[in-house]
Amino acid sequence: MPELPEVETTRRGVEPYVCGVRVSALCIHESRLRWPVPLDLPRRVDGTHIVAVERRAKYLLFRLDSGDTLLLHLGMSGSLRVLPADTPRLKHDHIDLLLESGKVLRFNDPRRFGSLHCVSGDESQHPLLRHLGPEPLEASFDEAHLWQATRGRRVAIKILIMNAAIVVGVGNIYASEALFHAGIRPSRQAKGLSHEEVRKLVAAIKDVLAMAVRVGGTTLRDYVGADGKPGYFRQELFVYERASEPCRHCGDPIRQRVLGQRSTYWCHRCQS
Repeated sequence: MPELPEVETTRRGVEPYVCGVRVSALCIHESRLRWPVPLDLPRRVDGTHIVAVERRAKYLLFRLDSGDTLLLHLGMSGSLRVLPADTPRLKHDHIDLLLESGKVLRFNDPRRFGSLHCVSGDESQHPLLRHLGPEPLEASFDEAHLWQATRGRRVAIKILIMNAAIVVGVGNIYASEALFHAGIRPSRQAKGLSHEEVRKLVAAIKDVLAMAVRVGGTTLRDYVGADGKPGYFRQELFVYERASEPCRHCGDPIRQRVLGQRSTYWCHRCQS
């Protein structure tokens, strides 16, 4: 599944091609995504200009000069491509945003778990965004915030930091990696973390996600970047999907268990 670094990489990839450009037409080839795409959407979008491309958690926000905002989620297998408008469609190309520049912004989603919405007014009040926590790479996510969120919570710390109401965009890969770099075992109860451990974990989350964004996201199964090139962060993974392989720090075998219905990886010696 594309996670926050992959979505941010996509945002940066498409932004130069669409900002300030007029939309000639929105073509819906398959409306049966996670939620049905409203069939009146082309009427609201055709002829508008895209004035900004932003990201909130794993959602892409295309701001239109009409005041509306297109809210796009890539789902489990979705991707965006900027292509010449006459490029033949592939089997799972579901939505085309035809641009006056002669390009097309094309949404491909084999599993159809992605979604597209058109929001009027303040998009932060949309049901999909209303209850989201702070962005992990912004100042609002800090030691004080995470310390308060962990108090009295018996839930495993890995599950807590993957809760989007606490902090957005820390998916399974990056939760495992951040906990390794912070030296914290994923199954530890959140309330048991010390101030120093919380400080280290906040720093690790920021560092791991920032590195992943810099190198273009993680190559996992269906995902490639907006320019068609895969991300390369997978080469830097220390624990994720490395069960039984030697720890890059101490040499002990990486361990694996299911925690919160997700595969979890850690080093028994380096994480306590």
